[in-house]
Amino acid sequence: MPPVPAEPGPPPGTPDHGRSAGRGRPAAHGRAATGGPADPAEGQARGAGRLSGPLFRDEQPEPAPPGVTETVVLRAISDDAAPAPGHGTPPHPGAPVHPAPPANHLAAGQPRFVPSSLPGQETPVAAQPAPQPQPRKQRGGRNLQAAIGVGVGLGAVIIASLFVVKALFLVVVMAAVAVGVWELTSRLAERKQIKAPLVPLVVGGIAMVATGYWSGIQWAAASLALTGLAVMVWRMAEPPEDYLRDITAGVFTAFYVPFLATFVAMMLAADDGPQRIVLFLIVTICSDTGAYAVGYKFGKTKLAPTISPGKTREGLAGGIGLSMLAGALLMELIIDGGSWWQGLILGGCAAVTATLGDLGESMIKRDLGIKDMGTLLPGHGGIMDRLDSLLPTAPVVWLLLAAFVGS
Repeated sequence: MPPVPAEPGPPPGTPDHGRSAGRGRPAAHGRAATGGPADPAEGQARGAGRLSGPLFRDEQPEPAPPGVTETVVLRAISDDAAPAPGHGTPPHPGAPVHPAPPANHLAAGQPRFVPSSLPGQETPVAAQPAPQPQPRKQRGGRNLQAAIGVGVGLGAVIIASLFVVKALFLVVVMAAVAVGVWELTSRLAERKQIKAPLVPLVVGGIAMVATGYWSGIQWAAASLALTGLAVMVWRMAEPPEDYLRDITAGVFTAFYVPFLATFVAMMLAADDGPQRIVLFLIVTICSDTGAYAVGYKFGKTKLAPTISPGKTREGLAGGIGLSMLAGALLMELIIDGGSWWQGLILGGCAAVTATLGDLGESMIKRDLGIKDMGTLLPGHGGIMDRLDSLLPTAPVVWLLLAAFVGS
């Protein structure tokens, strides 16, 4: 290390000077009149026993009075603690001292120092690890791979049943109705203690779908009325408490699930029934897909924040646009006597009713305090979570197709 000026002794007349004289140290004979040591050997011994000067680079040496030339050479505390040239200590006497680099310029893994409570000392601070990016959650909490796999499987079943034997698709509709009625009545009983009779609802729902396919809307409406009467009679076997509440829920279930699904069966009954079902399914799926894609990318304005916070007006516009495009293409290509402008109208109406059906199902689930109606379909929830937009869209598509090209 370079020579460092020694700390001067206390001047004459100060308490330190008196104490030094009181200990028997000759103040007048040990120093010259200029303040330097009278004997060089004595000065070297005293300098070796008393180290002075800055021990840390943030300490500033006190200025020596004129005439003091005593220096002390300090040895390094340890070999590995010797500072590198250019970091606070000049490489040779007379070289300028460069300040230490700031903390943000330190090399990776090098400890950072902060001022300590003790003067002239620094405390090392452990390097903080860089923040790791949080894994991005999938929207809605769905398993995307499972949802795609189940969707492809359902599509294969629908297409196979439609174009192999048309009546097989009627069985698929009946099974979906039965499972949907069971899911809805089970959730009502679990969350609200509403006991809607299950047996008359399932039997009446299958009767509605069958009569609508073979006999038309009149017989389907008659089946709905008979199902409501059966619900009232079936509930009489239990105590009268909450009777009105239970039968009201039963009639609502009969209308909401099987009766609306009957319009799918009536579309299937036409000569080009499979093509009409394909049109109905695709425009509804395009409505959901377009709303999701556009809303995810550009959605800012909430559509119904108290019902479904994820839906936006921009997403609704995207769903309507994609559904109208699909309706125009399919109406022109696969429906006999259909025109593209008819498909635009059909697709726009289908997108609106599909959105309203989704919001209505969300209202029911919020009232019940649940996220999904069931767990039968991985990545989707229950059957009713897939029928929410299809059920209210079915009568609209059936009516427009009957008006445009006949039933």
